[in-house]
Amino acid sequence: MTLKAPQAGAQVRHAQPTGIDRTVRRWSVAPLLTALLLGGCADPSGIVPQSQPLDADQLQLPDHSRTAASEPVQWPEQRWWQAFADPQLEQWLTLALQHSPTLEVADARVRQALYSSGLAQATDQVQLAATASLSSYNWPTDPHYGSGTLAGSNSWNNQAWLRLSYDPDLFGRNAAAQRQALSALQREQAQRRLAELDLTTAILHVYIDLALNHAQRDIANARLEQQRQIAQLNEKRVRLGLGTRYELSQARSLLPVTQRQLRALDEAIALDQGRLATLSGQAPIAAATLQRPALSLVQAATLELPSQLPLALVGQRPDLVAARWNLAALAGGIDFARADFYPNLNLLADLGQLMTAGSLGNWALASNRASSAGLALSLPILDGGARRARLGIATAEYDGAVAQYNATLLEALRQIDAQLVRSRSATDQLTLAQQAVTEAEQVYRIAQDAFSRGLTDYLHVLDAQTRLFDQQAAREQVIAQRLQSYADLNLALGGGVHFERLPQADDLQPQTLSLQTP
Repeated sequence: MTLKAPQAGAQVRHAQPTGIDRTVRRWSVAPLLTALLLGGCADPSGIVPQSQPLDADQLQLPDHSRTAASEPVQWPEQRWWQAFADPQLEQWLTLALQHSPTLEVADARVRQALYSSGLAQATDQVQLAATASLSSYNWPTDPHYGSGTLAGSNSWNNQAWLRLSYDPDLFGRNAAAQRQALSALQREQAQRRLAELDLTTAILHVYIDLALNHAQRDIANARLEQQRQIAQLNEKRVRLGLGTRYELSQARSLLPVTQRQLRALDEAIALDQGRLATLSGQAPIAAATLQRPALSLVQAATLELPSQLPLALVGQRPDLVAARWNLAALAGGIDFARADFYPNLNLLADLGQLMTAGSLGNWALASNRASSAGLALSLPILDGGARRARLGIATAEYDGAVAQYNATLLEALRQIDAQLVRSRSATDQLTLAQQAVTEAEQVYRIAQDAFSRGLTDYLHVLDAQTRLFDQQAAREQVIAQRLQSYADLNLALGGGVHFERLPQADDLQPQTLSLQTP
């Protein structure tokens, strides 16, 4: 219900008490109003959140991921991909971060949240509104309408009002809405950084795959040339009567297989180039300018982490930041739903000019001025359980978000641990793969030397070369894995993103609102 004070100047038709009578009635109403405020509100008791967010500071990595306490903690730089020493990669990432439609969508959501926050903040400000109406009335001459002396004349019915209103927010309803809106804004900003990180991840995956396909194509092309030499050698052996047509057919059968592999690699390279253009917000024709990637980790690019990751570090992951701000926004939603159980009070003041059945010039006379001041009070008494239902929905959404945050946190730690394992494994595998290539190169040189001295035939040389190609292909795979593991580890750690403010524990918990009667 809404209670308003009577406007100034309004007629009171019942007899007015005087003196002691007015004092007694005023003081007798005050306890009744207080009791109504305290006892008439719907009851929010018993509806509280059931879940608690995990404390990231208490979570540890496994033993194999730990480092000595004396080792410094390294963390990704903001432009950590410069460790790949590829200017073209830098150019395309910069292009993508400036023109990607995905980021433009995220930017629009941030702007929407910004204006929603401003809308919530406006409820704390004094509101001033103006209304005016002017109408000319032509009175009828028919006496049945009772127009009397106004019959057949024209008159003006005008009014203009200035309304001043202010919500003192005695029970924290507006503060809860503002907290919810600000947290939602922070969440959208974190989601924008997450979209940026996802875009970086996609571009790096495609770019590393493009580099691998180029390297594999070089090996496949060299292998094709070798197979042609083997076929030519078998043709000579057949002509000299030293070989068989079976051997010649077997050598020729390898040619279309390798040629098909080359076509497949050409297709993969073209598709990678098209994906890079699309991810960067460019038309596919822009991929025509792409050169072959020149990726290399010129430095000892490793990240060492403590076994116990503090929240200030692991919490820089945009998905975790977004999940925590989502919790804060939903906590504000619980506060808002709980505040809805309590009265809502507005202070009102009106100032206006009123005129009925007068001339237009008389409207501005001081005698036509009117004013009022009072308060409007709304108090929930019986609502069929609607407010309890809304509070229950808010707490259930909060509990679901807590579970989602806990799952995101555990998955983040698993990803960090997995990428540490993969990074160290890829480094070890690369050492072994390089040793295998070195040994294969030595065997190939020995076979060439033996052939030049007439100690063996050329087929042994080609066989050693085939083994060298196999080891080179394996090494390129391991190189790509190491590049990818380094990229994924940086991305798992948040990709160098640093937020000016992280949500604290107090932000994640609903606040307790108490009834404070004015």
